[in-house]
Amino acid sequence: MVRLGTGIGWRPEIAEAVEGMPGIDWVEVVAENVCPGHLPESLLRLRGRGVTVVPHGVSLGLGGAERPDEGRLAALAERAETLGSPLVTEHIAFVRAGGAMTASPAIEAGHLLPVPRTRDALDVLCENVRIAQEALPVPLAVENIAALIAWPGEEMTEGQFLYELADRTGVRLLIDVANLHTNHVNLGEDPAEALAELPLEALAYVHVAGGFERDGVWHDSHAHPVPEPVLDVLTDLASRVSPPGVLLERDENFPEADEMERELDAIRHAVGKGTEGRRASTPAVTGVRPGPREGSLGAARQRLALAQTAVLSSLVAGTPVPEGFDRTRMGVQARALAAKRADVVAKVAPELPVILGQGYRSAFLAYAQTLPMTGGYRRDALDFAEELLGGGGPEDARARRELRRWWLERSGPRPRSDRPAVRLARATRRVLLRR
Repeated sequence: MVRLGTGIGWRPEIAEAVEGMPGIDWVEVVAENVCPGHLPESLLRLRGRGVTVVPHGVSLGLGGAERPDEGRLAALAERAETLGSPLVTEHIAFVRAGGAMTASPAIEAGHLLPVPRTRDALDVLCENVRIAQEALPVPLAVENIAALIAWPGEEMTEGQFLYELADRTGVRLLIDVANLHTNHVNLGEDPAEALAELPLEALAYVHVAGGFERDGVWHDSHAHPVPEPVLDVLTDLASRVSPPGVLLERDENFPEADEMERELDAIRHAVGKGTEGRRASTPAVTGVRPGPREGSLGAARQRLALAQTAVLSSLVAGTPVPEGFDRTRMGVQARALAAKRADVVAKVAPELPVILGQGYRSAFLAYAQTLPMTGGYRRDALDFAEELLGGGGPEDARARRELRRWWLERSGPRPRSDRPAVRLARATRRVLLRR
């Protein structure tokens, strides 16, 4: 087990601040945001000082019905090797659906969505984790995610699901205590019960992050201070096992360096409180169990593919909410996904908010209601601009000229009336409405 210590999520916006922070033992980088051949100078300086760097993937989709993409696995492996990392991490989530298994267009969520805690989903996840483990040069740890929606007919608690995953695969666990708090508020799940059921001897490290509550729903924003209830969950965890590492995540609305240092001190204090009252540790994960036979696994993948496609299509393409899901929460999740898309597109294509001004966000959210993302955020930015131009907008002539120029520089031909994003959305709706 690697002892990491206290760390912080490295982001370009706070690179200089992170370099100057005392007591930083390690940093975590979003794997998809770094290029192995052109590492940021800040990361190189940190590595030169002996600071460990861990790549954290967000797009592999280990909880999806399909086998993990070989190209994405190779990219994650390359980053681990380039950074000299002792392990890599990913999420227990699905991020895309549709495609050949459902005879429907492939669509993307643009964010992490929860997998159902069922035997089918567990069998598929275990096999996907094994595939990833074989492809990676260092150990893999997987993270529990925050959820706004609950799947009907679940067969296990989160703790039971994660325990069996670790028991069957030997995978390490990245436990996000902020996500345990999120699921407590949103789904009524007790963090203490989840911690009691987890195989904490498999713990790789811990995430801590902030969020906010609105209308009884907790949003895991990574853009707000860490609240006391999250620190209390961290203390509870530290009372059960010594965390090999604890990391503060912050993705937006970055405060001054001294405020982040105070949050790190609060995290250290919470761990210390837990250590003082340390309980008996949970049993270690003892081995790797065999998974289901390939024939039954194929059927499980098919069932999971149909279920996840129906859910994702409802969230991003406007198809009906599947039976058993809370319609209000599905609406909250759909709006959250659209808002996430708008924020990320604004980062990867910063010219768009400049060209469209205050109308950017409302225009993008209207676009995202029924037109799903199909090829990553850069493709999403181009499809959004194409949709606006094809519909005659924006109304301001200057903005329309600038938007057309921007689109042409990146796409080539003029927008056609049979825009691919529109065709795909209509095809998605036709297929899924028939189910």
